[in-house]
Amino acid sequence: MSGNVNHKERLSRATLAQAPTSVTTPAYDPAQTRIGIVHIGVGAFHRAHQAAYVDNLLSEHPDWAICGVSLHSVEVRDALQPQDGLYSLLLLGQETQLRVIGSIRELLCAREQQADVLARLADPAVRLVTLTITEKGYCLSGDDLDVAHTDIAHDLASPNTPRSAIGYVTAGLRMRRQLGSAPFTVLSCDNLAGNGHRLRAAVLQYAQRIDAALATWIEAHVAFPCSMVDSITPASDDALRERVHAQLGYLDVWPIQRETYTQWVIENRFCNDRPPFERVGATMSDDIAGYDRAKLRLLNGAHSTLAYLGSLMNIETVVDAMSEPLLARFVERLMRDAIAPAIALPADMDADAYIDAILKRFRNPTIRHRLSQIAWDGSQKLPVRLLSTIADALALDLPIRTLCISIAAWMHFVRRQAHAGVALIDPLNEELSTVGRACKGGTAADVEAFLKLTAVFALLADDRRFTHALQDAYLALGDGTPASIARALAVANNASPTPLPSNG
Repeated sequence: MSGNVNHKERLSRATLAQAPTSVTTPAYDPAQTRIGIVHIGVGAFHRAHQAAYVDNLLSEHPDWAICGVSLHSVEVRDALQPQDGLYSLLLLGQETQLRVIGSIRELLCAREQQADVLARLADPAVRLVTLTITEKGYCLSGDDLDVAHTDIAHDLASPNTPRSAIGYVTAGLRMRRQLGSAPFTVLSCDNLAGNGHRLRAAVLQYAQRIDAALATWIEAHVAFPCSMVDSITPASDDALRERVHAQLGYLDVWPIQRETYTQWVIENRFCNDRPPFERVGATMSDDIAGYDRAKLRLLNGAHSTLAYLGSLMNIETVVDAMSEPLLARFVERLMRDAIAPAIALPADMDADAYIDAILKRFRNPTIRHRLSQIAWDGSQKLPVRLLSTIADALALDLPIRTLCISIAAWMHFVRRQAHAGVALIDPLNEELSTVGRACKGGTAADVEAFLKLTAVFALLADDRRFTHALQDAYLALGDGTPASIARALAVANNASPTPLPSNG
């Protein structure tokens, strides 16, 4: 939190009333709210996302304020406590909007305030515990709890003085059981497929090792709903602090910014009272996997396509790529005509509206998302983002030509980087670079060499319908230069679907 800011008056409850009318402030008195949620991992994404949803609720439901808990770092607590937990959220869209969030009533650092954190978890008024701790915070080894993890090993030996999120959640539930109180629901908000299932498994495995009866009680009485979250949250910096200060008139030491779009899909499975999240834009659904799949295939699949085709056209960012009509049209056609028909979407999802929202996000001029960054780790991303969609399309006898252009673009990208001597940011960099250097460019032999990468193509390498279509797509992109890509996209955008070759 750098910058010479000591001379500026801070944002706080005392100064909130003097905020300009152009700034949206809480429609409630933050001092009159009551804590109903404990959130572990009170970082930027939580404050930009879940805390903003809760902020919209508190005027009518003041007993759902948040106690934000950092497991180790004191930074957020020390930055926001002098501001009474208030902070600014700058929404980045065609027109920016500044609002003050007041939903975080209390801030604690577990490393220094362990007793306070445990007391809050034991409080019957807390009916929901949410987490954004990243995948690393779940201390998993595969799908199981990593009992050799330093924090887990400590917590198993000293469960009354936990260090890990798993240890704190379990300690809170154990106190609730001992007190005869209703358990809280435990809701993961991390970008992790099946997050609720994985969190539940970790807690049960941990509890089983310290108290088998507790594990049985948790299994019978505690809910761990899954969720899906989405919103781009760029990092805060001094430029943001100065911009917020100029608009707000008061210093906010740690403001947050995010795109205007936000999505929160929550499995409607709670063991205690819950906030009416659906009233403030969240989606309650029993098909979180379907929403995860839609995001992975439609949003992320389109992102990867833009990354490789755009990079080959020497384009820097997503918004710049969407300013190229041929590329923008192709990506829209890819989502509407190739991806959406091939995947099982949630019954309550409007696919066209979702795609419209994605295209609007891609065109947001205030988000400068670099294609070079999206292109990282292609060998791991493409099997789940695009190749799985191709497999589903083949099972349904749907055309795959458009989808194969996305894969072919990655192959040309790998070849170009290898010939330029540029290392890929990819766990298979060595293997990919070897294949790429051996490629001549625009030949069927190139495709055959790539298909031998079983870590990428194992799912489809023996399907002749796919290999023929991929070969055609690779050759259609010519030598992978901007002019060749433009010609191929012009043809693809006007092409009608053609029958698949037989798999004979």
